[in-house]
Amino acid sequence: MKHCVTLDDFSGEELLHIVQLALRLKREPQSFEGILKGRWLLMLFQKTSTRTRMSFEIGMGRLGGRAIVMDWDSSNFSISPIEYEARYASTHTDLIMARLKLHRDTRSLADSSQVPVINGCDDKYHPCQGLADLLTVYEQNGSFAGQAVAYVGIHNNVANSLTCGLSKVGARTILVTPETNAAAEDPELMERALATGLVERTLNLRDAAERATFVYTDTWVDMEFFEEPSYQAEKERRIAQMGPYQLNRENLAGSDAYIMHDMPIHPGYEITKEVVASPRSVIFRQAENRMYAQQALMLYLLGISEG
Repeated sequence: MKHCVTLDDFSGEELLHIVQLALRLKREPQSFEGILKGRWLLMLFQKTSTRTRMSFEIGMGRLGGRAIVMDWDSSNFSISPIEYEARYASTHTDLIMARLKLHRDTRSLADSSQVPVINGCDDKYHPCQGLADLLTVYEQNGSFAGQAVAYVGIHNNVANSLTCGLSKVGARTILVTPETNAAAEDPELMERALATGLVERTLNLRDAAERATFVYTDTWVDMEFFEEPSYQAEKERRIAQMGPYQLNRENLAGSDAYIMHDMPIHPGYEITKEVVASPRSVIFRQAENRMYAQQALMLYLLGISEG
């Protein structure tokens, strides 16, 4: 049984297979109609969500399966050892997707489940977003060969999964990340990625944007803290530090790269409204691709590769 806790759980060949399957799901949905009839997905949410919930629930339904949504804090997962709740929940479901605050809880859930567990996002990794990002790059250019994604902003869970995924499929990552979220630090992942020769670090945004085929940014402040009063001092510090790395017309001058953002967007902070709406923006297609990437992932984990 295979889980998706991090994209390190997959080889480059497996990731390419999932991406190509996702593209088929997008282009030929009729070929997969009803393929998950009778299957159940449990969705556990400890963190708020728009794209994760919609893409998994609708994606499961379009394949003929059904999803049950459970709030972590109003269930016994919040008061009982995870291993006991996971063992029970996995007796009634075929897949579990969990969007949790702490990576150690995601790992504990996977270690205790009798069915495949999908990490819907935690403080260390966001593999589902990474798969949608890979799909968007592949769909746009038809290959990973010669592609370079410049990731600009705070090095976080998204940066970890993007770097891991791109290096496994042979695409380059240019990290323009002057700061790292402490919870996302993963020296071993970065050591392996840098050893491939496909990952580089720089603080020169303009140069990175000119050399990249895609420029990608994310929020400077994790969404659960963005309006949190106790976090305002740190928020202001980050805004001051990261201001020079905003995706705007001036910083992207001379670049013809496509623009990516995993959403939710805070316009006027990490990216301007003008760049979000630019002809080179693939942001909303990237978000749409979450569903197809996750449909493909669910099929793959269940051992179903053809429609």
